[in-house]
Amino acid sequence: QVQLVESGGGLAQPGGSLRLSCAASGFTFSSSAMSWARQAPGKGLEWVSGIGSASRTKYYTNSVKGRFTISRDNAKNTLYLQMNSLKPEDMAQYYCVKGWGVTPDRGQGTQVTVSS
Repeated sequence: QVQLVESGGGLAQPGGSLRLSCAASGFTFSSSAMSWARQAPGKGLEWVSGIGSASRTKYYTNSVKGRFTISRDNAKNTLYLQMNSLKPEDMAQYYCVKGWGVTPDRGQGTQVTVSS
């Protein structure tokens, strides 16, 4: 079955950076679009970014454009999210998602805390 395991979360200061990773297994990763989503305390799940199977297409929600970069390594079955210029409002649980948008196929998440 689909297994997605996120890592790389932690504490960052405002303006700092973190790089999230997602190890995928149980499906043909190289054929699947992938996304990142997040959920802040007390809020719903929000789609953040998506990438096509061959990395030719990438999309971002407006609030992270120019700060976050999604990428993937199909040889390693791994999805990444480079997060720069972090803001307090980026603080959330981040999920790796199989497919475009927010789907049921997602991992357990990794916590990102942005605080000075």
